[in-house]
Amino acid sequence: MNTIHIEVLNPASLSLLKELEKLKFITIQKNESPSGDFIDFVQKLRSKSHDLPSLEEITAEVEQQRSEMYAISAEENKGNY
Repeated sequence: MNTIHIEVLNPASLSLLKELEKLKFITIQKNESPSGDFIDFVQKLRSKSHDLPSLEEITAEVEQQRSEMYAISAEENKGNY
C-alpha cells in the first residue's frame, strides 16, 4: 500500500475521489494541519487580550530568558574543560 498527499484545488474533483473510495480503490483520511490549529489558537488568545506586549517587550523578555539560560548552562559546564 502506498500513501500520498493530495491537495484538492477544485472542489469538483473531490466527488471523483469519493467515487473511488466507494469502489474501494482508495481510502480518504482528512488531515488537518496542526500548525494551522496552533496559529488559530494563538490568534484567538491575542484577540481576547487588551494589553498585548510590544515587539520591544517581547524582544527584551527573550533576551532575558536567553541570558539566564546561558548563565545556568555556563555554571553547569564550569570546570568541564
